[in-house]
Amino acid sequence: MAFDRRQNPDRRQNPADQEYQEKVVAINRVSKTVKGGRVMKFSALVVVGDGKGKIGYGLGKAAEVPEAIRKGLEDAKKNMFTVSLKGTTIPHEVLGAFGAGRVILRPAAAGTGLIAGGPVRAVLEVAGIRDIRTKCVRSNNPCNVVIATCNGLKSLRTAEQVAATRGKTVKEILG
Repeated sequence: MAFDRRQNPDRRQNPADQEYQEKVVAINRVSKTVKGGRVMKFSALVVVGDGKGKIGYGLGKAAEVPEAIRKGLEDAKKNMFTVSLKGTTIPHEVLGAFGAGRVILRPAAAGTGLIAGGPVRAVLEVAGIRDIRTKCVRSNNPCNVVIATCNGLKSLRTAEQVAATRGKTVKEILG
């Protein structure tokens, strides 16, 4: 009799995990030289999001690639945050920074699309941002770029949030 994966109860997916999109941004192989030779390990940079403005990133390290990805996913789900969106784009221009990495994020009109490079594109896709223009400046290290992008997205504020902070109306803020 053939093995049927669909009927194996151990293979069932957790419904809570299906609501998130997961993307592996980078996998890095590192080695440590010890007395007996080299010990190889892997690190995986992963981003997770619901496509509606909630995202997180994580770094997992292990001796095997799948285990590193799993650890990265767990870390990303623990460190999730919400991004302020304005339709399918962001409310205003922002510069995200981390280490030597700088990422400029600019809002774009509907239909522009996602104009972004590798690591930035992965973060914005899982966040659900469809129209944006970005530019990576200085470092192109995937870890620094992903964290810089997330820092920029964390610092975004809508007109309503600014008005509430200042004790004014949205009309006074927008002019």
